[in-house]
Order: sequence, then structure tokens, then C-alpha cells
Amino acid sequence: MPGKLKVGVLVSGGGTNLQAIIDRAADGRLDAEVAIVISDVADAFALERARRAGIHAAFINPRDFPDRLAFNRAVIQKLRDHGVELVALAGYLRITSDELVDAFAGRIMNIHPSLVPSFCGKGMHGLRVHQAALDYGVKVTGCTVHFATKQVDAGPIIIQRTAPVLDDDTAETLSERVLKEEHIAYSEAIQLFAEGRLRIEGRRVRVLPAKC
Repeated sequence: MPGKLKVGVLVSGGGTNLQAIIDRAADGRLDAEVAIVISDVADAFALERARRAGIHAAFINPRDFPDRLAFNRAVIQKLRDHGVELVALAGYLRITSDELVDAFAGRIMNIHPSLVPSFCGKGMHGLRVHQAALDYGVKVTGCTVHFATKQVDAGPIIIQRTAPVLDDDTAETLSERVLKEEHIAYSEAIQLFAEGRLRIEGRRVRVLPAKC
């Protein structure tokens, strides 16, 4: 698909955000193609999602490498081998390495299931995030797509979408509600990048007007 933005997705789990990106790319709502999906977990269902869509799926086992640096270099090389222009972290549970950030500076996105800077940082992922929101008693939560930096969940924010917190919510029900917003937000952010409409200005991301 000439002219399409080539996206590499790093994922450790089921890959529902990956699936949303694949679906939107397939039906023309997203001017991008997933060039490769990489996981650090052998049986991550995200790899099966990629295979079903005819996308190259790669399991890179951290234990096959002498250290973290060697593993990260292997991931970077695999992304480069497939011509990746934008890296999308979609439930990737390894902390983003300095090497990856340097190799794809300004070209790595992450999605977090809260309104950053709330309920984020090291160790805050999955249901832990939603339980923290419930424990704190917030009335509104949501998701954040941001550029990844060398600090966890601290990069410039691209898009945030909100979801209400209901009185009878559990971490599981809240997760389902937020996940629906994630599926929309991630594709919106990738589309803006594909259109060349994102400009990082310090802590802020400016969304430029659409070209006529």
C-alpha cells in the first residue's frame, strides 16, 4: 500500500488496540498499515491477530539475549527491517528503553488507560489503573495517547478521551468502558501523525489544521 504510514506495534497481551488499528486501516479510516507486530510474550494473542490479518508477527524472547541492551537492539533492528515510520506501544509491558526512544525520537506513541498525569507511572497498568481510579473516588476517567519518552507515561499528550465512573463500577467494568475510548483515540492519534499534523512544542503537542 504505497503512501501509507508504516506502523510497528509492540504488544505483550491480547491486542485489542492492535485489532482496532488493523480494522480501521483495512476499512480506509486510517491512512496507515501495520507493517509488523512484535511481542516479548510467546503466546500473546496479539501475534495471532497479526497473523490472521496477514501481518508479519515476531516473538522476540528477552531470554535469548545477554542483556537488556542487546534485546532492545534486536527490537529496533526488526522495526527498521520492516520500514517502520511510527512505533505504537499497545499494552507493551516493558518499560520503553532509552535506545528505542533515541532510535525513533518523536515517532513512538503509547496509550495509557487514565487521564495522564493521574494514575500512571511505573507499575500502573491494566486493572491496577482502574482500581486506583475507583479507590480515589474520581467521577471521570479516560485514556491518554502520548509520545513516549525516557520517563514512564510522561511524554507530551496527543489526545485524551473521557469516560464516566459509575457508582457500581468494578475495575473490570470500568476497564471495558475506557477500552472503547482507547480504540477510538489511538487511531485518531495515528491518523493525525499520518497527515503530518502533530508538532511537539516542549510539553505540548500542537495539532495543526487539516490541509485543504
